[in-house]
Amino acid sequence: METIPAAVVRAAERFGDHEAVVDGPVRLTYAQLYERIRRCAGLFLSEGIQPGDRIAICAPNSHHWIVAALGALHAGATLVPISTRFTGPEMRELIERTDTRALVIVENFLGTDRLAQLKEAGTKLPGTVLTVPVAGSVDWGGDTASVDARAAAVRPDDVSDILFTSGTTGRSKGAMSAHRQALGVAASWAECGRLESSDRYLVINPFFHSFGYKAGILAALLRGATLVPQLTFDVEQTLRLITEEHITVLPGAPTIYQMLLDSPARPDHDLSSLRLAVTGAATVPVALVERMQSELSFDTVLTAYGLSEAVVATMCRQEDDDETVARTAGRAAAAMEVRVDPDNGEILLRGPNVMLGYLDDPEATAEAVDSEGWLHTGDVGRLDERGYLTITDRIKDMYICGGFNVYPAEVEQSLARLPGVAESAVVGVPDPRLGEVGKVFVVRQAGSALSTEDIIAYCKRNLANYKVPRHVEFREQLPRNAAGKVLKRVLRET
Repeated sequence: METIPAAVVRAAERFGDHEAVVDGPVRLTYAQLYERIRRCAGLFLSEGIQPGDRIAICAPNSHHWIVAALGALHAGATLVPISTRFTGPEMRELIERTDTRALVIVENFLGTDRLAQLKEAGTKLPGTVLTVPVAGSVDWGGDTASVDARAAAVRPDDVSDILFTSGTTGRSKGAMSAHRQALGVAASWAECGRLESSDRYLVINPFFHSFGYKAGILAALLRGATLVPQLTFDVEQTLRLITEEHITVLPGAPTIYQMLLDSPARPDHDLSSLRLAVTGAATVPVALVERMQSELSFDTVLTAYGLSEAVVATMCRQEDDDETVARTAGRAAAAMEVRVDPDNGEILLRGPNVMLGYLDDPEATAEAVDSEGWLHTGDVGRLDERGYLTITDRIKDMYICGGFNVYPAEVEQSLARLPGVAESAVVGVPDPRLGEVGKVFVVRQAGSALSTEDIIAYCKRNLANYKVPRHVEFREQLPRNAAGKVLKRVLRET
């Protein structure tokens, strides 16, 4: 078993002269990246960081994030990624809950001074605060004399990171993982995607999320691929980067691919280098998979399922057909076991990469992971005879209409086939007669004139009566978290 610092050393030895990171004008080989990581770790050591101390990072995707994160881990610290979407009070809560000893934070991003936000929220800042610019480069300048010994002292079972759950259903919890687990999920993802050193990987998924950090930075580190971080998703910039940097790997939420397909600028760009897309977090219509292959040039489109508590649980394989990719989340990956509770349909996971537990919350940990080691995901699904998993919904999203269980994902999957519907999200709302009924939030495709009557009529033709939404609301967009998941609790509150 290996640690992340050991993986960094090995990558520098194996891929030293190969390009590791391309971030605008900043281009680093693996050897150069390694030296920056060592200097960053040296700076943390000079600031008194001890093994196991928590170092938080609140910054957008850039080479700064990569260097700071791997530098923190090289110093024997535990990484705490913080969303750049968080408000001052939300950031303060995570910093205080983790007893953060050092903070790396962006100076000004999207017109907001994050550090000022923290101060306004009354945050007691840690002793070490390092600011990084949105553009340009930083010389960490740390003394590396003791760095190698500190990195070598890290053990595979030491806590590498604390990832806070997305909060789609309530207050977030800090899922703790060990170095061996972080690398285990990265290795499995890289194997399923057949990631190679020749790949050039455009990372739109935020580094503060496991998709960007573990299936992005760590997966590339293990295989020697070139990382091209994108600060924020911008369709035209994405198209330009694909063309100029000859991008081969582009994971993301389904919305990203839909926007690329719909962009009027797409015909002006050469997308022929693209080979691999990995998506999930939402319904993926078969038609979208087919268009991604025919119009965006992807050789392979895969879907996957995971969560902060077990980052890669299931994933499709390259030999899977379009129907399997669109309608399932693949089969067990990363040495995981997957089963479905026969009583309530809940997906249960067991394996080496299930989290160590929730930070300072043994009660929640015991509720999530039972005595036999099964992680209760809160997601509902089914397994087919091949062992492929289909996610039908979250248990907490299920509502009961007139005594019948309704799983919103089933309604959403049906609506995905209705011409004119770009996206939909269904929630249960109170009803004096039936207890709860469905309310659907619909985002129309450009130029569509779909009406409430069209939506209801279509559902009546395709779904049992108790599944038909009674209310329809059209939206320009749906509220989402950083992973692309629709925030249904926000929709319920509206």
